[in-house]
Amino acid sequence: MSGKGAIVKFNATKHGVLSRYTVLPWEDGDEYGALLKVFRQEHVPQGPTEEHLVEELAGIVWRKRRLRLAEAAAHRRGLHKAMDSYKETARVALAHLQSGEGTEGVGEAVRDTPTGTDEAMRDLKADEVMSRRALGHLDTRRNDRYEAALAALRDDTRAWWADLLTYEPGDLDEGQAPFAANPDDLRRFIESEVVPWYDRRRTELANRPLIRDQAFGESLDASKLEVLARYEVHLDRKLERTLTMLLRLRELRLARVEPEPSGE
Repeated sequence: MSGKGAIVKFNATKHGVLSRYTVLPWEDGDEYGALLKVFRQEHVPQGPTEEHLVEELAGIVWRKRRLRLAEAAAHRRGLHKAMDSYKETARVALAHLQSGEGTEGVGEAVRDTPTGTDEAMRDLKADEVMSRRALGHLDTRRNDRYEAALAALRDDTRAWWADLLTYEPGDLDEGQAPFAANPDDLRRFIESEVVPWYDRRRTELANRPLIRDQAFGESLDASKLEVLARYEVHLDRKLERTLTMLLRLRELRLARVEPEPSGE
């Protein structure tokens, strides 16, 4: 049982007076109850003061658990932002290379497996073979060389070409001439756009571990984690003080029940 129902069942006899304020509505009350139970089994509190201190210990550990969840959530939020601007993340990760630029990426790199990278590399090689074949058709003197080259391209490369044909001069990079549906411009497209993309893609695939590390590193928001760390230090000190008080009370209690040494 979890959620609000778990909170309702708390009572001072079974869970202690602080339990209803320790467990938040979306947290698992049974899980907290199990934590409190093991602390009671360990310290065997006697009387309301020791009961309170044991419950305080459970509450501190419960809050430390919550801090771990907050830290993981902060990392996930940061990772989402890093993946949202994946081109910049990949470019920074590969800054030590001459190209200094990734193409696709961070989402693929973060979720990557060796098998996935191998498959992506095979796909890249197959795509490149098709483009090289298209260039071969353009090298001929056939009247239909444009059509043959276009048919040899992979579907997504052909769609890329079709999209470029719709561009107005203002849509292109400065100094770049517009493309027209003819053999010379198709060759220019393959050599100036497609082939360099293959090189960048190959670099990215080879360096996916670096991109992955960069993304995870960017996911760390030091300012947020510093606040969490300070709070955890506070909880650690509180835990130490509470435990010291509990152990001291138990020592005093045990000393009271020990028999006085004989004078003989």
